Amino acid sequence: MKRRKLIGHGAIGALSAAAATACSPAAQGPAASRDSLPRIRWNMATSWPASLDTIYGGAQTIARRVAEMTDNRFEIRPYPAGELVPGLQVLDAVQSGTVQCGHTASYYYIGKNPALAFATSVPFGLNAQQQNAWLYHGGGLEAMQRLYSDFNIINFPAGNTGVQMGGWFKRQINSVRDLNGLKMRIPGLGGQVMEKLGVNVQVLPGGEIFLALERGAIDAAEWVGPYDDLKLGLNKAAQFYYYPGWWEPGPTLDVLVNQAQWNQLPQDYQEIFKTAAYEANLNMLAQYEVLNREALATLKAGGTQLLPYSQEIIDAAKKVTFDLYAESASQDATFRGIYEQWNTFREEMYQWTAITELSYSNFVIPKP
Repeated sequence: MKRRKLIGHGAIGALSAAAATACSPAAQGPAASRDSLPRIRWNMATSWPASLDTIYGGAQTIARRVAEMTDNRFEIRPYPAGELVPGLQVLDAVQSGTVQCGHTASYYYIGKNPALAFATSVPFGLNAQQQNAWLYHGGGLEAMQRLYSDFNIINFPAGNTGVQMGGWFKRQINSVRDLNGLKMRIPGLGGQVMEKLGVNVQVLPGGEIFLALERGAIDAAEWVGPYDDLKLGLNKAAQFYYYPGWWEPGPTLDVLVNQAQWNQLPQDYQEIFKTAAYEANLNMLAQYEVLNREALATLKAGGTQLLPYSQEIIDAAKKVTFDLYAESASQDATFRGIYEQWNTFREEMYQWTAITELSYSNFVIPKP
């Protein structure tokens, strides 16, 4: 069968059309036919409740587009968190082959390797546009795929929420002292920073946050942003809503695939799968930009108090963050290699963004 390899990271429409054409009988000559492609059924575990239609929708987008581009010969069934495996055990399930693939956030698994956080987002790091630039054209995806190969997994970006909010609190926090002893749901390296600032850090899947916050098991929680937070009802459990989410300026979600299962896919299916993940990555970000704007207005009208983090907290968090990076780099060669490459890219990108995006935004956008 003649293979047509898709060019990565081009326009979605062109990619999708090319992928579909590559599998068509007309494109592959008279000897090939659609029936020559195998029928494959995969299960996809996710870290999300189905009620969160945008973030869970990233998994659904991949499944739908793969089916559409293969005439339903390659079908993937997503499952909400807890139906196949718990939401924070998706990596383990994919690694072991319990499921063929999973949709999750890599920073849930920094206990396995702290450098996995870079696949999602790290404090005072890259926004969504910069994160995509690093992953797709700055060597980031290659670095993360080398890391994931240690787990018998290949990963692809498959969603981005954009810069997140700074979380819900039952009482106001004005200083670092106010953080001491606070019980807060916050994962990833952001959680490690908060821990060093005196916070008692909890890591809970999305479906468990509301009850924990409402019943007082935790005093504060961050999730995503206005749209998903409103769906979880977090505004009914806490009154004060802080910004910005300095620990997650551009969080990428990943689709993880068991490496052995990936290697067994025909090349056509591999290219189609990558195209579907790419579409999910860009589409989710666009959705959140629209939906968060509308949801924030609803929250404010309902009595939510929107507050910025104090300069004292931001400054303390930034210092702790880069001390933590230096410490991790000194202890782990893998972390050091990814961090140094990422940080060089970050500094150069910040210089460019200051001249372009930041200067323009400061000029045209009124302060909140």
